[in-house]
Amino acid sequence: MYRRILALLMVLAAFIGNVHGATLELSTSDAPPYSTPGGSGLADRIVLEAFRRTGVTVKIVAAPSERSLVNANLGIVDGEYLRISGIEKMYPNLVMVPESICENEFTAFARDPAIKLKGWESLGPYSVGFITGWKLLEENVAKVKSLTKVKDDEALFDLLANGRIDIAIFDRRRGEAYLKHSRERGVRPLTPPLARRTMYLYLNRKHAALVPILAGALSQMKRDGSIRRIMISALGTAD
Repeated sequence: MYRRILALLMVLAAFIGNVHGATLELSTSDAPPYSTPGGSGLADRIVLEAFRRTGVTVKIVAAPSERSLVNANLGIVDGEYLRISGIEKMYPNLVMVPESICENEFTAFARDPAIKLKGWESLGPYSVGFITGWKLLEENVAKVKSLTKVKDDEALFDLLANGRIDIAIFDRRRGEAYLKHSRERGVRPLTPPLARRTMYLYLNRKHAALVPILAGALSQMKRDGSIRRIMISALGTAD
């Protein structure tokens, strides 16, 4: 057992030595409150602090959802966040860091107050839209009146505002942040959410040796209250 632990430590030390002085590039398609151009979003700050504790410098870049995944899978960038578990089944070069960053609420937004939903199947009578690359939605939104996929937040809520779709499916916090800073009126999130999922960081497999170190850093951040403090600072609440 001692030899195995020693061998693992040697591998990890070699990895840290290889990336020391280099900057890893992480891609995200998220927007406020999770990610901002300055890296001050909720998820940005959690990820940056986790890497800081490992001694590895990272740079955050933005990309459309599907492109962000493809670039990480191809190794054009070194990793990607925020994603549900299981992404590696579709993108085999990605390795999930098995310690969650936060929880997202996948929520229907609508203009019609009469719309009532209960689960994915209840979407059937409606025209629905969501962002290309949101894998949970691609897996679960089926047999609807019509389905439209778009590239970003603005395009999605424009469809809803113009009456081209009945329902936009989005993350609750991110949708509320978008609506707060846009001119859209009369759009509201429906309750309860369609799904709640814990969200993760993925690395390209060339950095697989860093995965357990980052998982340990994130676990430590939960234990010492760092993630809670970041959430309160970014959102005003830890819920």
